[in-house]
Amino acid sequence: MLNPQQAIQRLKDGNQRFLNGTCNLGDLASQSRREELVAGQKPFAIILGCADARVPAEIVFDHGLGDLFVIRIAGNIVAPSQIGSIEFAAKEFGTRLVVVLGHSNCGAVAATLNDIRQEEDTCSKNLLSIVDRIRPAVKPLLSQPCANDPDELLLQAVRANIHASVQQLRTGSPILETLQEEGLRIIGAKYSLKRGVVDFFEDA
Repeated sequence: MLNPQQAIQRLKDGNQRFLNGTCNLGDLASQSRREELVAGQKPFAIILGCADARVPAEIVFDHGLGDLFVIRIAGNIVAPSQIGSIEFAAKEFGTRLVVVLGHSNCGAVAATLNDIRQEEDTCSKNLLSIVDRIRPAVKPLLSQPCANDPDELLLQAVRANIHASVQQLRTGSPILETLQEEGLRIIGAKYSLKRGVVDFFEDA
């Protein structure tokens, strides 16, 4: 199994292939690869990403069947089911890297900012369950100078939401806390819809 730094580098290399247009996805989803994985899987990274259709982790990282354990939900939020999925993958497969993958112009983050500014909730009960998890990370930004610039506000809100999810995973599960002591690493990353580049926040 790859250590966290090796796994990060493998993701960076894959994203570079994606940018260069030299993807290997055809080979990574071949019949021989399918047959190889029938007996089991050993994903080298766990990705908690947004459900946005423009950010499929396997494609932007150019990795195929069996490589990534991907969990997707609007706003890349952390809820019990996501924590449980990550605990399962990290324990069951020995995967040593978790990446919270957000992206530019995230609709769930934008909906949260809009909801905060409204006098009454305008979201459905179900959407509000997502907004309520994003709200604590982004609400403080509305009192910052970036609040006067909608584009900058959304950019900072996306980053704040990623960092909040990373912190929740790092400290919200005794199992993950123990695994971190044994070498598991949890980091954030942001995908640019315009550039196709994934920037990793390895120090946060």
